[in-house]
Formats: sequence, C-alpha cells, structure tokens
Amino acid sequence: MFDHELLLVSGKGGVGKSAVAAALARTSARVGKRVLAIGLVDSLGLATHLGAERLTYEPREVLDGVFTFAVDRAQALDEYLRVQLRVPRAAPTKQLSRALQALVDTAPGVREIISMGKPLFEVWQQTWDTVIVDAPPIGQLGSYLRAPQTIAGLVPGGPIRDQATRMQRTLRDQAGLVVVATPEELPVIEAAEALSSIVAEDLIDVTAVVANRVVPELDVDEQALAAVAGTVTGAAALHHVATYRRQQRWLGELEPTLQLPYLFGLLTPGEVSAQLADVMGP
Repeated sequence: MFDHELLLVSGKGGVGKSAVAAALARTSARVGKRVLAIGLVDSLGLATHLGAERLTYEPREVLDGVFTFAVDRAQALDEYLRVQLRVPRAAPTKQLSRALQALVDTAPGVREIISMGKPLFEVWQQTWDTVIVDAPPIGQLGSYLRAPQTIAGLVPGGPIRDQATRMQRTLRDQAGLVVVATPEELPVIEAAEALSSIVAEDLIDVTAVVANRVVPELDVDEQALAAVAGTVTGAAALHHVATYRRQQRWLGELEPTLQLPYLFGLLTPGEVSAQLADVMGP
C-alpha cells in the first residue's frame, strides 16, 4: 500500500474508511514519510481521526509528518484557473468561477474533475512523499475516477484536454485504491460490484482490500458456553460466536488483503486510528 505516491481510500459509508485513511497517514509518517491527508468530499471524519477540530483548504500539520486539508470545490476551481490554465493573476477569477459554477454543477465530469484535480496537483508538485485521500463512498467513486476520461472525450484539444489526459495517466500509473469493507452483506456486495467495474475499466490499481472491524475467534468450547447459558456472560459469548461465524462467511466472499480488528471499549476517533496504525505497521 505504501509504494504509491497517491492512495485513495474508499468504501461504503459507515465501514470506517476515514479511520483507515487516517491510520495509513499515521503509519506512513512513522517510517519518516512526509504525508498529506486530504478530505475530498467530507472532511469531518478524517479531521476527528487525526485529532483536528476541522480542516481548511490550506494544508497544516496536525501530527508529526502528517499534514491535512479539505478540498473546497470553489477554491479548487479558482486555483485550477490560475495555476493549471494560467489565467493571469490580475484576471477576476472569482467572477469567472461563479460564472462557471453552473457548468460545474451540470456538465458531466466537471464537478468530479475539479475535486480530483487538487489531490493530483499535489502529487505533481512532489512536495509530499505520500498523498492519502479520504475518497467518496465506493458507490460514487467511479464517477470521480472516470472524470478525466469523460472530460478528455468532451474537449477536442487544448490545455483542458491535456490536463485531463495527464490526470488519467497519473491515476493509472502512480495511484492506488484501498477499498474498505466490514465483513457484512451490504458492504461486501457493494465493494465487490464497484471493484468489478473499476478493474474491468482499468481505472486505477487496486492496491488493497481491507476488512475492518473483524472480531477474533472466541477461545471457548461448547461445554464452557453451556456452563454460562442464561447469564449475561453467556449471552455475550454466544453473540460473539455468532458474529464471528457470520463474518467468516463474508470474509470468504471479500478475500481481503488486510484484516483490521474490531476495537472494543470507549475510544476517541484519534485513538481508533492510532491503534489501527499499530496493526498496519511499525
């Protein structure tokens, strides 16, 4: 997972993708990498798992070696006009941005390419060893990955098409996708369906499939369970055994490359991502 310059972390809502993205950022920083973690569409989860109250559009260091910010589409569009399309600094880009907002909201691929353009631009700058993106949910991710191809097909030539082609090439050659799912029916099915289309279209390298919140096998025999039957302890043990067996079925369907444990107890989001980072690496 840590060999790519850009990592997109996605999964069905509620499976812990923000926690995994934050844990990946922590793990990379622990081995001396300069890391940028980006909240692409919803920054709150990433912020809390990195111990920040909120994220702004400007990168700031929240942990040793970990910088983070949130993509703001209006500011990203303004930056795109100035930096990528070389609109003169004196030009009224705010007015132009407002005029283009209707296009951004309605034209296919424009909204997504503006959002994706910011993480890709950060990769091109080569300021960071690793850029980790808390990406949109897996059901929406395809439209973001296809956006450069969509724009390249709509625009006959010029700098916009050139940028779209470069984005498409970067996603294929320098980026990796980390898919997160809990071992349950809906998250596994949704992940499998999305992965099937992403792989078939060769949109991005699928670097890892992560099973999150996996319960361990309970080291107890049937006689011990029978001895505590009817008690609170017995009920908890039976629930654990049933959950383990159910998860094992869906783990077989998911075939994860990494399993992360279910973390018991009252933990803050920052403690969760720190413990997951302990499991991932040094």
